Amino acid sequence: MSDQDLAFAGVAQLGRLLREQKVSSYELAELFLTRLATLGPSFNAVASLTPERALAEARKADTRLRRAGVGGAKDSGNALLGIPYGAKDLLAARGASTTWGAPPYRDQVFAEDAAVVEKLKRAGAVLAAKLAMVELAGGGGYRYPSASLHGPGLNPWNREYWAGGSSSGSGAAVAAGLVPWAIGSETSGSIITPASFCGVTGLRPTYGLVSRRGAMALSWTLDKLGPMARSAEDCALALEVMAGPDRGDQTVAGKRFRYLPALAEQLRDLRIGFAPADFEELASPDARAGLTEGLTALRGLGAPLLERALPADLPYGSVVSTVIFAEGSTSFARLIESDRFEELIDAKQKAGLRAGLAVTARDYLDAMRVRSLIQEAFRDLFRDVDVLVSGGRGAPAGRIGEPLDIHRDPATTDGPNGETPPRPNNASLIAAGNLAGLPALCIPCGFSPDGLPLALQLVGPPFSENLLLSLGAWFQSQTDWHRKQPPLAVVA
Repeated sequence: MSDQDLAFAGVAQLGRLLREQKVSSYELAELFLTRLATLGPSFNAVASLTPERALAEARKADTRLRRAGVGGAKDSGNALLGIPYGAKDLLAARGASTTWGAPPYRDQVFAEDAAVVEKLKRAGAVLAAKLAMVELAGGGGYRYPSASLHGPGLNPWNREYWAGGSSSGSGAAVAAGLVPWAIGSETSGSIITPASFCGVTGLRPTYGLVSRRGAMALSWTLDKLGPMARSAEDCALALEVMAGPDRGDQTVAGKRFRYLPALAEQLRDLRIGFAPADFEELASPDARAGLTEGLTALRGLGAPLLERALPADLPYGSVVSTVIFAEGSTSFARLIESDRFEELIDAKQKAGLRAGLAVTARDYLDAMRVRSLIQEAFRDLFRDVDVLVSGGRGAPAGRIGEPLDIHRDPATTDGPNGETPPRPNNASLIAAGNLAGLPALCIPCGFSPDGLPLALQLVGPPFSENLLLSLGAWFQSQTDWHRKQPPLAVVA
């Protein structure tokens, strides 16, 4: 295979090539380190490279692969052995810079690995880079894509457009073939948004499935870590290693994850809920045709699609904002009260963090009370359907120079001008799903007229990752949107 083909092969295919000894882990590490160094700056995707660590881990992986033999077992079932990856720069990696995307932390270095990095090292995965992110994961509510120590995340499909936040580097790096997969994090949209904008597959796991030990804390009741990759199968293989118990994180559910893909015959028994308004009214005009085409492809499964929507009278956007502001500002209280706070880039971000310190106990507890109503609303919905589907985002990526609030975003607001939209909808599924701690899978489903990626979002009950990934894998077996390569991702 050519280097370009290898760069876009994905986790599952690279694993097969490694086990067949058609390529070595060391060769893959060199390839992706070169692409990260050569193309990474084009998209502001890389926070820092870890070449010494990557090559050392690759040598160890090659030793394990040789011992397993050609065509042998996957090293005790491990599909990530020898495969490079990137980690969002809010994850600690021993001895490497961990900036949290923010100027006040540009020199921060930790002596220990984050829990997921530690697990991946034991599995033989190869850490190639720390990937850029929005400063402090956007906890104060930033206004511009430039709110990052490493510059605005540029979209590999068109660098005049945003890669999405806050896991901008993870989305762009996977889309551009700089790494086969990457770790992102989500508090309210930070995996789904860059996955949707960059045309990659992203999984937000159930709250508590993946340990957050060693990850920057923004909102301890909302933060989640998940994989971003070329396909649902690749996300599943990564989650198998990432998930599981960790004594160092008391919020971990202690559940392990094993991918058991469902057959198409089993999936046809699913009840899939959707709201027509998401595709016909609330989506931007340049996204409607692509999102509808994705929904049509999903109908090809033969499972019934039922019209179901979240209650219209719950303030999803304001509740998630209150929780993030209160918890995030508490997490960064020392920074906010220090002289270094002014080093942050985005004025709205700074104002939001300051305001978060003023959230009252009453406001926070009221938000948590409404949060319990949202969780109950999902329990009621999932009595009628097995999966909810909506757009990954209601619009393609915006231009780099535009303020992020220049257009109304139905995924994070409660309706036009604060009013409830006229038809039942699931446009607030990102905010609501995160408040309920639910898993979500973002799968590419087409392009806007300007050639920007679009995506569907599948959401299920707690710990339904197998169901979502199986449905995503079936969808991707029938479509080829996830196989498309950005024209800017070719090394001359």
